Amino acid sequence: MTKILHINASPRGPKSQSALLADTYLSARLQREPAVQVDSLNLWSADLPEFDGDKNAAKLSFFGVGEMDAAGKSAWDQVVEVTQRFIEADEYVFNVPMWNGGIPYKLKHYIDVITQPGLLFGFEPERGYFGLLENKTAHVFYSSGVYAPGADKKYGEDFHSAYMDWWFGLVGIKTVVTTRHQPSILTINPDADLEAAVARAKAAA
Repeated sequence: MTKILHINASPRGPKSQSALLADTYLSARLQREPAVQVDSLNLWSADLPEFDGDKNAAKLSFFGVGEMDAAGKSAWDQVVEVTQRFIEADEYVFNVPMWNGGIPYKLKHYIDVITQPGLLFGFEPERGYFGLLENKTAHVFYSSGVYAPGADKKYGEDFHSAYMDWWFGLVGIKTVVTTRHQPSILTINPDADLEAAVARAKAAA
């Protein structure tokens, strides 16, 4: 059975266009494959641990900086619990609105918690960083109000999908399918553009 983890990075609820695209994809996917299991993670209601000093010290111990003490072990167990849910999925669905040229801070928080040595990536001095995930797929649904790929820089720059693509590579997710609704505001016909994006989301399934 395929297990999909849907990570919702938008706080806008039913008004979110990126979430609409992700939900459209998931509905179409379930129609085609009823046995697919969908696990939904709303980052705006999730109780994510703070990546504080104890967790940072525990992380650095994997690089030979100090040793993991009892406080570090307890902190690390919290990280492992959150990350295991991510590792257990076969496929990921992200809906990611653009915030100030980048990703929402809740998504960055989640990424900072789960992106850990020995869990999602490894490191060797000669080899550098390498991903530990294998045979995973990600579907990403991007939205932005003004920015569009190829637009003049006065409309913003992309530290949005560029960051996500870098991160997917870091952790070993090699198959990434992207669906965009960009821009959603600065367009002649917003309703028609959204309908076209919804159609692309269905087609991605």
